[in-house]
Amino acid sequence: MSRYLLLLLLLPFFCFGQETAPSNAYFDVQLYSGTMIRHNKNVAHLVRDHPAGFVASYNVKTKGGKYWHAAYNYPDWGVSFLYQDFKTEVLGKNLGLYGHYNFYFFNRRLQLRLAEGIAYNTNPFDIDDNFKNVAYGSHLVGSTYILLNYYQPNLFEGVGMQLGLSFVHHSNASFKAPNSGSNVVGVNIGVQYDSSPTKMEERQVKADTIDFSEKIKYNIVFRGGVNEGDIIGLGQQPFGVLSIYADKRLGYKSSLQFGTELFVSEFLKKEIEYRALSFPSSNLTGDEDYKRVGLFVGHELRLGKLALPTQLGYYLYWPYEYEPRVYSRIGVKYYISDAVFGVVSLKTHAANAENVEFGIGIRL
Repeated sequence: MSRYLLLLLLLPFFCFGQETAPSNAYFDVQLYSGTMIRHNKNVAHLVRDHPAGFVASYNVKTKGGKYWHAAYNYPDWGVSFLYQDFKTEVLGKNLGLYGHYNFYFFNRRLQLRLAEGIAYNTNPFDIDDNFKNVAYGSHLVGSTYILLNYYQPNLFEGVGMQLGLSFVHHSNASFKAPNSGSNVVGVNIGVQYDSSPTKMEERQVKADTIDFSEKIKYNIVFRGGVNEGDIIGLGQQPFGVLSIYADKRLGYKSSLQFGTELFVSEFLKKEIEYRALSFPSSNLTGDEDYKRVGLFVGHELRLGKLALPTQLGYYLYWPYEYEPRVYSRIGVKYYISDAVFGVVSLKTHAANAENVEFGIGIRL
């Protein structure tokens, strides 16, 4: 299971928040076919045929009305729909809705699309009817897809083409067990239609030179949600995270972070009690502390009011040995004001997701 997914549920809303009046839109449809990766032994029995599907997208081109347009070489933003058929009844089909950005390189001939959203699985795990589907424990799953395309617009009267590589991930981030997730890599080909192609000279070619660096700021964030551990049947439990950290904005795009945080996860309390009763040889009493304290460093990438934080942490206090001591987090943050922000993030241990966190924070 990858480190991305459900954490970016709100990205479609954030994308629309970047622009109030789309001025230059185009459409594309891409077909893809690929292979499911055996990312852990639990999904080996699910790797059978070659999954296939399509992506249909609505894209809006940026033209320089905001600083981030020029700073990121005039990316596109948009919404997309993805259909994936696993070619096996056990996994069923996934249908997802996403927010995405298209970034351009090499004279705008290389297009990188990053998309995050939520999908619906038609045949999730069921203890009686579909016990083999250990990939998804619920109908709703978080999803990421990435496209790396050769991009050739306007070959003939607004019609262009794309050809490249694709990566599609689905998982519910331990919202409900089981949750091994799925990863599909493949190739894709597509066409696009743009009724009003934009020439580069029509854009504001250079962003104004502004010093965005700031003094050190201090942040307090409370995150929470519900999740379920790896043991099926213990049920979903609430959790809370209190984070306190300092950040230093280096320029328009980047900020560095350093801080500490407290984790209170009720699913660990249930797991400790279960293992103490079921496995006497574990030497657990059932009264072990289920709280954890971590220290982390991080980076934040800014795109207007939207930001993409990534963090790497280490448990200083870890009385119950659940997963490794190193953890990571990736998320989407939206600045409501200079001092208040909302955040959705995914916390993982290597390839295993622990939860999706919904939070609110202040920056002083």
